[in-house]
Amino acid sequence: MKNIILSLLLLPFYGVAQEDLLDEIGTNETNTIVESAFKSLKIVNLESTKLASKGDFYFIVAHRFGFVNNGFDDFFGLDNANTQLKFLYGINEWLTVHASRSGFQETYDLALKYRLVAQRNEGFPVTIVGFNSLAINTELKEKDFPELTFENRLSYVTQILISRKISDKLSFEIAPTYFHENTLRDILDENNQVIMPNPQDNSQFAIGMGGRYKLTNRWSLNIDYVAHLNRTKESIYKNPLSIGFDLETGGHVFQMHFTNSNAMHEAGYLGQTTGDWGKGEFGFGFNLVRVF
Repeated sequence: MKNIILSLLLLPFYGVAQEDLLDEIGTNETNTIVESAFKSLKIVNLESTKLASKGDFYFIVAHRFGFVNNGFDDFFGLDNANTQLKFLYGINEWLTVHASRSGFQETYDLALKYRLVAQRNEGFPVTIVGFNSLAINTELKEKDFPELTFENRLSYVTQILISRKISDKLSFEIAPTYFHENTLRDILDENNQVIMPNPQDNSQFAIGMGGRYKLTNRWSLNIDYVAHLNRTKESIYKNPLSIGFDLETGGHVFQMHFTNSNAMHEAGYLGQTTGDWGKGEFGFGFNLVRVF
């Protein structure tokens, strides 16, 4: 934990050095930064390589409804909703910070997102962005877990986001991911019995992939998927897959999608997605992004 905190503290200094290095590069037209690989800060669940501009303040409201497979019993999931409220600010052109609160496990989430290098015309072929988040699960209660400590509530995520704008219409991203959950949920079998052998490691690895295809000047098709690399075979959790559309409307982006994940913060959707697309266990969701 100490190493993680130290790394977070040192990241801004590394970013300043990176910014200085980029300033020394020539500004001729063939060496300009490639803009707008992604129009929104997230592809769907997966963070994109877009950062907030310096001084921009974002307010983001995100909803995930229940799965559609129950039909009219809960009106295809619309009777059940999980909400996240997020505040995000661009410290400068290479560093963005956010704070959010989600209904899923009553989670508070803090994060840093920082550009290490940018894709350039006839220059560096990809944009590389780092992302670190800290989630605090406040759903766990001391009356239920007498030995509970604050550290038990924490989960950490570190991602390297690597994107390339292939053309004016098509962008792609890959995201090697490490995340650590200090407290893991019990792993249950199909009869809801706790499975003791081969528990899930607290430290977990995944690889995310996502893309955007521009359909019109305002509409785009977005898809992202994350493959868990060391999930125990007894786990009930699934890999998150999300498919949706972005609509740009002036000062905000409206994202509409279907996903098998109820959680919206990184540790939640990476490690605790339960929906199975093959069984109709996916639900409608949206992200409303407003810039001030």
